[in-house]
Amino acid sequence: MPARDNTELFEALVRQHERQIYRVAFRLAGSQEEAQDLVQDALLEAFRDFARFEPGSRFDRWIFRIMSNTQIDKVRRRGKLVFESLDTPWGSEAGEAVAREIPDSAAGPEEQLLQNELEAPLQRALDALPPDFRTVVILSDIEGLTYEEISATLHCPIGTVRSRLSRARNQMRKLLGPHLRQLFGT
Repeated sequence: MPARDNTELFEALVRQHERQIYRVAFRLAGSQEEAQDLVQDALLEAFRDFARFEPGSRFDRWIFRIMSNTQIDKVRRRGKLVFESLDTPWGSEAGEAVAREIPDSAAGPEEQLLQNELEAPLQRALDALPPDFRTVVILSDIEGLTYEEISATLHCPIGTVRSRLSRARNQMRKLLGPHLRQLFGT
């Protein structure tokens, strides 16, 4: 197949699955900005390796595996990052110190309430899970993949998928329990 046809096929497959790809990336990464970066990184890697994609197989599952591996690599590298205080001024081109400004990206009151009550605790619980557990929860409980599909996506035995999912769900129950009791009074 000529390169142009591969590019067009890749673009069509990405358009077909873009919402699902972003949804999984958001759950894996935990924030909008990191999800966008994850999608971009994963799609670049997928495009470079598109010749290895097997026509007739599930493109979304292939991308999920790439995203999962990319996110795990990012998490491993985080320990190597150097953080700077926001109170430390930046140097300008002229040499003088310039105060750092952080834009206010806060949501409106209604959106913030919804996010605080539902979205934020769920994402915090997902973020607290080890990457392997988080991935199986997202693929199973959020994206609705079967154990067999998750097994094929992650290249691990179905028993491993079941074990990780069971342990992840137990951890999620513990993490979300106090919030759910407070929210629903149970």
